[in-house]
Amino acid sequence: MRKDVNNHIHTTYSFSPYTPAQAVRKAKAAGLAAAGIVDHDTVAGAPEFIAEGKRLGLPVTVGFEMRVWHAHTAIGDRRTNHPDQTGLSYLTFHGVPHTKFDAVTEFLAPVRRARGERNRAMCKRLGLDYERDVLPLSMFHQGGSVTERHILFALAKGDYALLGKLKSDFEDYIPSRRDECPDIEEAVRFADENGLIAAYPYLGDVTNSVTGDKKPQVFEDGYLEELFAILHTLGFRAVTYAPSRNTREQLVRIRALCERYGMLQISGEDINSPGQPFVCDAIRDPLFHNLLEASWTLVDMTGSP
Repeated sequence: MRKDVNNHIHTTYSFSPYTPAQAVRKAKAAGLAAAGIVDHDTVAGAPEFIAEGKRLGLPVTVGFEMRVWHAHTAIGDRRTNHPDQTGLSYLTFHGVPHTKFDAVTEFLAPVRRARGERNRAMCKRLGLDYERDVLPLSMFHQGGSVTERHILFALAKGDYALLGKLKSDFEDYIPSRRDECPDIEEAVRFADENGLIAAYPYLGDVTNSVTGDKKPQVFEDGYLEELFAILHTLGFRAVTYAPSRNTREQLVRIRALCERYGMLQISGEDINSPGQPFVCDAIRDPLFHNLLEASWTLVDMTGSP
């Protein structure tokens, strides 16, 4: 019996070819035992994702992804998991209870506003009209977010392959501003107060990009032990990683550090482009059986609507 899981599925509420309902149907058709929605800066797609999961009998989890500011910490001048900028990191928040969607939306509102201002500035550089060319590609008016991918998708005129090439060398990228990224301490505190799990998404030094939009680059591996000590001090409860993206040696090291610091390990294959498999064959390695159990922990935390 297959027990594949994926807790990092994007939908049209951030950037993806799939609506929340379509994403659930794709997950079900792929044979996933559980699926998780993780859109950028929003949980607006979660109700549709949950409803379709209930209709199809597929257990689902709810999370979101955002960027946080850590320039003031001991690793503030080092590159973590953000390919384009130091001083900030991507975080994911998992196991969002249905009763906390309004609190999450309120927390993310200033992030979305500030990101919109930066998006407009990047569009101006690229000769795009934000309202005319970019917003119609998003679910912005239904609470969705607008990402750099939307801008590049407009520039690529709907060509996903060209989008990947443009993103790997985005010369007109404008760095995220301070008002777009809460302090890392504030984000972890919000998670703790609202029953969410704050997770650090491990990227690891990149050689070949699975999605074709990340160039070879050095990230956390050179100071991983220091990073984990800081994450532990900050109160992180989990680390998330994609087994297909890293070498076995990288993942064995990550697992050992998670176990040392008592952190939950969450699996997530970043689904945001057509043709990407929802199933990660690498997770079937007995080494990763704990990732299956972690998914059920998130399902239990999310609760019923």
